Amino acid sequence: MSRFVRPSALRAAGILGMNARNVSLISVHNPRKFYPRVDDKLQTKLLAEKAGIAVPELYGVIRSQGEVSGLQERLSGYSGFVIKPTHGSAGKGVLVISDRKGDEFLKPSGEVVDAKAMERHVSNTLSGLYSLGGKPDVAMIEALVEFSDAFSDYSVEGVPDIRVVVYRGVPVMAMMRLSTRASDGKANLHQGAVGVGLDIATGRALQAVQHGLPIERHPDTESHFGELQVPRWLELLRLSASCTDMTEMGYIGVDIVLDKSRGPLILEINARPGLAIQVASGTGLLPRLKWVDDQGLHAASLEERVSRAMSEFSAEPAVVEGAH
Repeated sequence: MSRFVRPSALRAAGILGMNARNVSLISVHNPRKFYPRVDDKLQTKLLAEKAGIAVPELYGVIRSQGEVSGLQERLSGYSGFVIKPTHGSAGKGVLVISDRKGDEFLKPSGEVVDAKAMERHVSNTLSGLYSLGGKPDVAMIEALVEFSDAFSDYSVEGVPDIRVVVYRGVPVMAMMRLSTRASDGKANLHQGAVGVGLDIATGRALQAVQHGLPIERHPDTESHFGELQVPRWLELLRLSASCTDMTEMGYIGVDIVLDKSRGPLILEINARPGLAIQVASGTGLLPRLKWVDDQGLHAASLEERVSRAMSEFSAEPAVVEGAH
């Protein structure tokens, strides 16, 4: 299959491009004054907690280089956790620790991270090595999500997440991002994770891509994507739709993880959601965005916004070859 497509074919498929996204959606529906609510992951978490929206537990915050030397003591009670920059993007600077042995920490891959390496990572985070624009940053430590057994055959060395694009309070498109050995346990498509388009009505897999090309099986586990379906789907959609009210932003990407005991949790919110979700889903965003505008659903209740979206955007049963 060619990786090059005629512009006319993209328009016919309703594909949303970057310029249209920036001009017609982000600049119109996402007021600049509210950007800190999503660009600052710590502020997002605190806002969500205040609004009663489920998020991974916050273990601690490191704001200055003087606090780095006390990192070991702050982590003494935790065997698994995640350290991330509050202003990072594309998974940069996210350090996932799944276990520890004494003063040494283990990444999901089994790689050992000693205390000095941990301190260097946090110090680099504070210096802005991973932040947007290289500005000084803050490091936050949060609980490691124990992901649902439903995905154990589809993710390697990391926690899979679900990205839901929400327009004016309506969930319009969704995909699951599954980590691989190539992505170092991170659910980031740019680093080699797999993107799986999901049916808005059911949470079933539609198709899967890696590096923009279609695949049928996970590259490491060989599990077929035709069997994949996200549990607690209605709860997850309602959670994503509620983020519009919290942020007061009309075009967002909501990243959700499914914890084994707590269920869906908001991981972060993006005011500039990427466009690769259209490739993973095999369809364009433009017709769905137009439908939301035409229906005037932004004034409806959360329950109605979600139920109408599930009805309108329902797909045929999973189209991945071999699906049941």
